[in-house]
Amino acid sequence: MESAAKIRRMVLRDGRTVRSVSRETGLSRTTVRKYLKDKRPPSYQRQSPPVRHKLCDGYELRLQELYELDLKRPRRERRTAQKLYEQLVGEGNTGSYSPVQRFIRDLKRSGTGSGDAFVPLQFRSGDALQFDWSEERVVLGGVERKMKVAHFRLCHSRKLFVVAYPGESQEMVLDAFVRALEFYDGVPRRVIIDNPKTMVTYVSRSKERIFHPRFLALLLGDWKTNKRLLDGVAEVLLGE
Repeated sequence: MESAAKIRRMVLRDGRTVRSVSRETGLSRTTVRKYLKDKRPPSYQRQSPPVRHKLCDGYELRLQELYELDLKRPRRERRTAQKLYEQLVGEGNTGSYSPVQRFIRDLKRSGTGSGDAFVPLQFRSGDALQFDWSEERVVLGGVERKMKVAHFRLCHSRKLFVVAYPGESQEMVLDAFVRALEFYDGVPRRVIIDNPKTMVTYVSRSKERIFHPRFLALLLGDWKTNKRLLDGVAEVLLGE
């Protein structure tokens, strides 16, 4: 469609007639005159809301049933709205795809039957300990250095413990955990971590983990005994 500005230039600046402009552009004379009166092109107003087709009778409950069954499957095995539509067609649905897509979209927005995992905001005492690293800049002896800081926090009391190291090697990870467990004077039921190679050697698609034997031995064994074994390593690493 020709722009209103171009039509106005052809008539008002170049002196063209409405008829000649209409012939050249293919627009009706009425439309050209409207362009001359208003810079904006004629707008279209819908006289009635668009017709939105609905699911055929009896298929809403069936589609919701299929959707909720899919929520119990692993995420990668869940069917798309297109796949669910194809199944309904195989069961006799003669409707179009759009109502199925809207119905699934509305179910997702409403959270119907949502099986999404979440981290609870409330924890029992001694239930879980969170761990992660951060990178900080410190000045030692007048020289700025990059340091790795191990952060521990009890999920129930929010009690914090931090200790700094020159890196994230496994010896430093184990030493950090020993110091944290000594600080808290106990071992929590769970430890919430990412998947660093110093702690986890393999993560499957189903999120099952294989922990590094040394890290697992530290948490499952006598950590106070492990502390004595690591004291010598810490003295070398930290120059204590």
